[in-house]
Amino acid sequence: MSFFAILFALMLEQARPLQRDNPAHQGLKAWAVSVRRSLDDGGQGVSPWLALGVALVVPGLFASVVYWGLLSGLGWPLALLWNVAVLYLTLGFRQFSHHFTAIRDALSEGDLPAARSAFAHWCQRDVADLSEQALLGQVMAHSVVQAHRHVFGVFFWFTVLMLLGLGPAGAVLYRTAEYLGRDWSAQPGPGVQPASAPLQAAAQRVWQAWDWLPARLTGIGFAVVGSFEDTIAGWRSYAEHTPDDSDGVIVAATAGALNVNLGPYGMANGTAPQFQHLYSLVGLVWRLVAVWLLLLALLTLGRLLG
Repeated sequence: MSFFAILFALMLEQARPLQRDNPAHQGLKAWAVSVRRSLDDGGQGVSPWLALGVALVVPGLFASVVYWGLLSGLGWPLALLWNVAVLYLTLGFRQFSHHFTAIRDALSEGDLPAARSAFAHWCQRDVADLSEQALLGQVMAHSVVQAHRHVFGVFFWFTVLMLLGLGPAGAVLYRTAEYLGRDWSAQPGPGVQPASAPLQAAAQRVWQAWDWLPARLTGIGFAVVGSFEDTIAGWRSYAEHTPDDSDGVIVAATAGALNVNLGPYGMANGTAPQFQHLYSLVGLVWRLVAVWLLLLALLTLGRLLG
């Protein structure tokens, strides 16, 4: 069922991209705010782990309970549709690729200021002084991390927890952990109380734990579909200095797979980032998607025949 759920969700997401301010994502945002306001007291009386546990587990439990209710009461076709719906909300290139496309189109037209503006809007930081080459490197690094978080990390945890009989809970837990780690560490808007330091630290630790293994599997995947020796060399070189930086591991693996110099992420002897590397990056990501789908198809076939 995992293979068909992921395949149908990807096809649906390509045909009808999910809008940024969709009700599901707005609901998650409201849920995170509600939990933080109710349970975050800076660790003075309520443990930040309790607040984080409630915020994280309840959405995953809901996804699993609905799955089992549909599977036991109405049969596997509706359970499959539920999996597709959950994956449609949690994975997909189109949730971030419009930023990438806007930057690529601006650069193809020679409009560097527009490309800088689009990237600044995407990553929420000042990039006004970046040269075109530096901008390309940062766009590639940011894009591949987003591809991992929206696609490959979701693939991994969805598949693992499906095999354990928990339905699509893995996809929900992974994306919720990513959102909480990012949102609770960000500076809120005017008049909004930020998350306490203990809660921020707890959210970051949980997110790093959830992403540790999927990030390294993504790095291995890039080695398989890219330049294997260069990927492993770049990964190893970067990991010697910052072994716990999962995002850095993914970018270092990408630099090696494409033989491109992405600054501190290994491959110092690689070629400088060029515009055509953006297309090479897209091809690298799609090749890994194809490998994932092939492995899931073989796994599904094995379970059917077994």
